[in-house]
Amino acid sequence: MQVNLPFNQIEWSEMMATGIAQIDTQHRYLIDTLRDANANLPGDRRGTLLPEVTRMLLNYAIMHFDTEEGLMQRYGYEAAFPDVARQHIAQHRAFSRHVVIVCDSLREGRPVAKLDLLQYLNNWLRDHIMGIDQLLGAFLRDAQERTGTPVKPL
Repeated sequence: MQVNLPFNQIEWSEMMATGIAQIDTQHRYLIDTLRDANANLPGDRRGTLLPEVTRMLLNYAIMHFDTEEGLMQRYGYEAAFPDVARQHIAQHRAFSRHVVIVCDSLREGRPVAKLDLLQYLNNWLRDHIMGIDQLLGAFLRDAQERTGTPVKPL
Protein backbone atom coordinates (compact mmCIF):
# COMPACT_ATOMS: atom_id res chain seq x y z
CA MET A 1 0.00 0.00 0.00
CA GLN A 2 1.41 3.41 -0.97
CA VAL A 3 1.14 5.99 1.79
CA ASN A 4 1.27 9.71 1.04
CA LEU A 5 4.43 10.78 2.90
CA PRO A 6 6.13 14.19 2.74
CA PHE A 7 9.26 12.74 1.11
CA ASN A 8 10.14 10.44 -1.78
CA GLN A 9 9.88 6.79 -0.80
CA ILE A 10 12.51 4.43 -2.10
CA GLU A 11 11.35 1.87 -4.66
CA TRP A 12 13.48 -0.84 -6.24
CA SER A 13 14.39 -0.31 -9.87
CA GLU A 14 16.84 -2.11 -12.09
CA MET A 15 18.96 1.06 -12.05
CA MET A 16 19.78 0.12 -8.45
CA ALA A 17 21.12 -3.30 -9.40
CA THR A 18 24.82 -3.76 -8.76
CA GLY A 19 24.95 -6.95 -10.81
CA ILE A 20 26.07 -8.91 -7.75
CA ALA A 21 23.22 -11.26 -6.82
CA GLN A 22 23.96 -11.43 -3.09
CA ILE A 23 24.12 -7.64 -2.73
CA ASP A 24 21.06 -7.02 -4.90
CA THR A 25 18.99 -9.58 -2.97
CA GLN A 26 19.92 -7.91 0.30
CA HIS A 27 19.18 -4.44 -1.10
CA ARG A 28 15.74 -5.58 -2.26
CA TYR A 29 15.01 -6.97 1.20
CA LEU A 30 16.02 -3.68 2.84
CA ILE A 31 13.89 -1.71 0.39
CA ASP A 32 10.89 -4.01 0.90
CA THR A 33 11.26 -3.72 4.66
CA LEU A 34 11.51 0.05 4.46
CA ARG A 35 8.48 0.18 2.14
CA ASP A 36 6.51 -1.75 4.77
CA ALA A 37 7.73 0.66 7.45
CA ASN A 38 6.68 3.62 5.25
CA ALA A 39 3.20 2.11 5.02
CA ASN A 40 2.77 1.10 8.66
CA LEU A 41 4.79 3.39 10.94
CA PRO A 42 2.89 6.64 10.33
CA GLY A 43 -0.35 5.03 11.54
CA ASP A 44 1.19 3.19 14.51
CA ARG A 45 -0.53 5.15 17.29
CA ARG A 46 0.56 2.79 20.08
CA GLY A 47 4.24 3.14 19.12
CA THR A 48 4.90 -0.58 19.30
CA LEU A 49 6.08 -0.96 15.72
CA LEU A 50 8.92 1.59 15.73
CA PRO A 51 11.25 -0.29 18.11
CA GLU A 52 10.68 -3.52 16.19
CA VAL A 53 11.36 -1.90 12.81
CA THR A 54 14.49 -0.09 13.96
CA ARG A 55 15.98 -3.20 15.57
CA MET A 56 15.22 -5.32 12.54
CA LEU A 57 16.62 -2.74 10.10
CA LEU A 58 19.75 -2.31 12.18
CA ASN A 59 20.36 -6.05 12.47
CA TYR A 60 19.80 -6.67 8.77
CA ALA A 61 21.83 -3.62 7.75
CA ILE A 62 24.77 -4.77 9.88
CA MET A 63 24.62 -8.21 8.26
CA HIS A 64 24.45 -6.56 4.82
CA PHE A 65 27.35 -4.22 5.63
CA ASP A 66 29.39 -7.25 6.72
CA THR A 67 28.61 -8.85 3.36
CA GLU A 68 29.75 -5.81 1.38
CA GLU A 69 32.83 -5.22 3.51
CA GLY A 70 33.76 -8.89 3.35
CA LEU A 71 33.51 -8.80 -0.44
CA MET A 72 35.63 -5.63 -0.47
CA GLN A 73 38.34 -7.39 1.48
CA ARG A 74 38.06 -10.69 -0.35
CA TYR A 75 38.38 -9.14 -3.82
CA GLY A 76 40.95 -6.45 -2.98
CA TYR A 77 38.69 -3.39 -3.21
CA GLU A 78 40.40 -1.68 -0.30
CA ALA A 79 43.81 -2.14 -1.93
CA ALA A 80 42.59 -0.98 -5.35
CA PHE A 81 40.50 1.99 -4.16
CA PRO A 82 41.47 2.77 -0.55
CA ASP A 83 39.80 6.20 -0.38
CA VAL A 84 36.50 4.99 -1.84
CA ALA A 85 36.55 1.88 0.36
CA ARG A 86 37.13 4.02 3.47
CA GLN A 87 34.27 6.32 2.43
CA HIS A 88 32.01 3.33 1.83
CA ILE A 89 32.75 1.86 5.24
CA ALA A 90 32.34 5.29 6.87
CA GLN A 91 28.85 5.53 5.35
CA HIS A 92 28.00 2.14 6.84
CA ARG A 93 29.20 3.23 10.28
CA ALA A 94 27.30 6.55 10.10
CA PHE A 95 24.07 4.71 9.25
CA SER A 96 24.57 2.24 12.09
CA ARG A 97 25.32 5.04 14.58
CA HIS A 98 22.18 6.91 13.52
CA VAL A 99 19.94 3.88 13.97
CA VAL A 100 21.60 2.93 17.28
CA ILE A 101 20.85 6.44 18.57
CA VAL A 102 17.20 5.93 17.60
CA CYS A 103 17.13 2.53 19.34
CA ASP A 104 18.71 4.05 22.46
CA SER A 105 16.18 6.90 22.46
CA LEU A 106 13.29 4.46 22.24
CA ARG A 107 14.70 2.26 25.00
CA GLU A 108 15.12 5.33 27.24
CA GLY A 109 11.58 6.50 26.54
CA ARG A 110 12.56 9.58 24.55
CA PRO A 111 10.34 10.46 21.59
CA VAL A 112 11.47 9.72 18.05
CA ALA A 113 10.02 11.58 15.07
CA LYS A 114 8.85 8.69 12.87
CA LEU A 115 8.58 10.74 9.68
CA ASP A 116 12.06 12.21 10.15
CA LEU A 117 13.46 8.72 10.68
CA LEU A 118 11.66 7.35 7.63
CA GLN A 119 12.89 10.24 5.51
CA TYR A 120 16.48 9.64 6.68
CA LEU A 121 16.24 5.90 5.95
CA ASN A 122 14.69 6.36 2.50
CA ASN A 123 17.20 9.01 1.47
CA TRP A 124 20.22 7.25 2.92
CA LEU A 125 19.42 3.91 1.32
CA ARG A 126 18.64 5.43 -2.08
CA ASP A 127 21.78 7.59 -2.08
CA HIS A 128 23.98 4.74 -0.86
CA ILE A 129 22.70 2.16 -3.35
CA MET A 130 22.71 4.58 -6.29
CA GLY A 131 26.09 6.02 -5.33
CA ILE A 132 28.91 4.21 -3.67
CA ASP A 133 27.37 0.73 -3.95
CA GLN A 134 27.39 1.10 -7.74
CA LEU A 135 31.17 1.61 -7.62
CA LEU A 136 31.60 -1.56 -5.56
CA GLY A 137 29.31 -3.47 -7.91
CA ALA A 138 31.32 -2.37 -10.96
CA PHE A 139 34.55 -3.46 -9.28
CA LEU A 140 33.10 -6.86 -8.34
CA ARG A 141 31.65 -7.40 -11.83
CA ASP A 142 35.10 -6.65 -13.24
CA ALA A 143 36.58 -9.19 -10.81
CA GLN A 144 34.07 -11.75 -12.11
CA GLU A 145 35.14 -11.06 -15.68
CA ARG A 146 38.86 -11.22 -14.82
CA THR A 147 38.56 -14.52 -12.99
CA GLY A 148 35.76 -16.04 -15.05
CA THR A 149 33.95 -17.03 -11.87
CA PRO A 150 30.98 -15.40 -10.15
CA VAL A 151 31.49 -13.44 -6.96
CA LYS A 152 30.90 -15.98 -4.22
CA PRO A 153 28.77 -15.39 -1.16
CA LEU A 154 30.79 -15.17 2.00
